[in-house]
Amino acid sequence: MRKLTADWIFPVDGPAIANGVLIVDESGKILALEKRENQDFGALEYHKGSLVPGFVNTHCHLELSHMLGKVDTGTGLIPFIVQVVTKRNVATELIAEAIERANQEMLDNGIVALGDISNAPDTFMVKAQGKMRYYTFIELFDFLQDAGADKAFHDWKLVYDQLELAPGSAKSMVPHAPYSVSPSLFEKINAFNGSLQQTISIHNQETPPEMALFMDKSGDFIDFYGSFDVALDAFQATGQASIYYALKHMAPGHRTLFVHNTLTSRADVLAAQAWSPHTYWATCPNANLYIENRLPNYQVFLDSDARVTIGTDSLTSNWQLSILEELKTISRYQSYVPFEAMLRWATLNGAQALGFADTLGSFTIGKTPGVVLLENVNADGGIKSDTRVRRLL
Repeated sequence: MRKLTADWIFPVDGPAIANGVLIVDESGKILALEKRENQDFGALEYHKGSLVPGFVNTHCHLELSHMLGKVDTGTGLIPFIVQVVTKRNVATELIAEAIERANQEMLDNGIVALGDISNAPDTFMVKAQGKMRYYTFIELFDFLQDAGADKAFHDWKLVYDQLELAPGSAKSMVPHAPYSVSPSLFEKINAFNGSLQQTISIHNQETPPEMALFMDKSGDFIDFYGSFDVALDAFQATGQASIYYALKHMAPGHRTLFVHNTLTSRADVLAAQAWSPHTYWATCPNANLYIENRLPNYQVFLDSDARVTIGTDSLTSNWQLSILEELKTISRYQSYVPFEAMLRWATLNGAQALGFADTLGSFTIGKTPGVVLLENVNADGGIKSDTRVRRLL
């Protein structure tokens, strides 16, 4: 048994506790939360700072870890995608080594669960070690070509079948983005995932050309697809934002994780939440700045009581894999977002989005959420620009 005490404890599912004591067993299971004055001081393990549950990273591309620093910043999404496609193929051993390093970086930074996009089986060996809980999203796309749906589904089903799940982890087949998945492929994904509730991830509203494509079939995606000899003759603009195309073709019974949401409006959020009560919104602020030089308007999500989660995206579009650094970026550019709201985004909301809230996300009695120490915090326990993270459990 360990009795951890700090200046502040943030259970997430309840109010912050000043000078609290977190009691855990040898497995890290939460046994009790108490006040310090009720304890034998000699038995306490004191830490200066704030204790928070382990972080949940709901969006990453771990298989792209070898691309750190290889793709230019500030180009916009389409040039970014072109660079990823043309630069991602390197020696297998280099990819494997980078995945190991990136996975360890996340562990060191207090991340206890990962929602990870996979287009290939490169990360499966690391995930089999079970060092954290993984939700692997096998991502499908057919460039809006109904005729290509059968082949796309067949090819990625082969990848899906190669992943053997470690205890506590999960997997599902998911669409890449509205601008890259045909109605036929959406239908195949829905049929495969069935009626048993899973988490479905989809990239959403992260660049203006995505909006232009769906509003009036204009913009840079036309030329982008043309450069790959992909004709969009059969595609018809919907006259609405791209998310409404996704809502039309996805299954509302699953937990749905919309990712990036850089251009998402309050009306879009409300429409998605009316479509399904199982809607979540993953934000990856550093990746948004890296690729598009913009952030979502977080006030939209606060005003809509939206369940926001935090992702890092990959080292292709980020300088590190740290949830704390994502929170610092939100605080730097949109400082009105309360620390405790951000903390919930980074822990319990993420655990719920991935279906991992049975063990993770809060200091609830009986859970094993991990324990993270935030050092050099504000007087009220919140983060500063130089706050550091240290994993205790």
